[in-house]
Amino acid sequence: MKLKVRQQEEEADTVLPLINIVFLLLIFFIMTGALHAVDYFNVDPPSSSSEIQASLDEMVILVGGDGRVAVENKEMDEVDLQLSVSDKLAANADAVFRLKADGRVDAARVVELMELLEAVGVRRVMLLTLEPDG
Repeated sequence: MKLKVRQQEEEADTVLPLINIVFLLLIFFIMTGALHAVDYFNVDPPSSSSEIQASLDEMVILVGGDGRVAVENKEMDEVDLQLSVSDKLAANADAVFRLKADGRVDAARVVELMELLEAVGVRRVMLLTLEPDG
């Protein structure tokens, strides 16, 4: 019986370096991986030379190329958008809202959403754009 115990101990000793390597690789990939927030759908904003940066406490409203709207990774219609914006305004009357619209979306749709936000009581809307290539 003692032989079997020694075999189990020897097997455990041979697996231990493999477990160490796996954990070291896991730590390596966690430390080197890039973490960033992912938008609900792909939005490719137009270019601009503005140098203003977004802050994390502002509400970002996404507008897809087909006119769909999403806030906080949740697609919503205009009524839900108004409710969500109203809740944000109730928490902070000076809240800043950023509109991140796809470059292919019709400008009339963007203006329509900006007017909708103004009707709810939003005083400040910023349109997010990309820096030009050059």
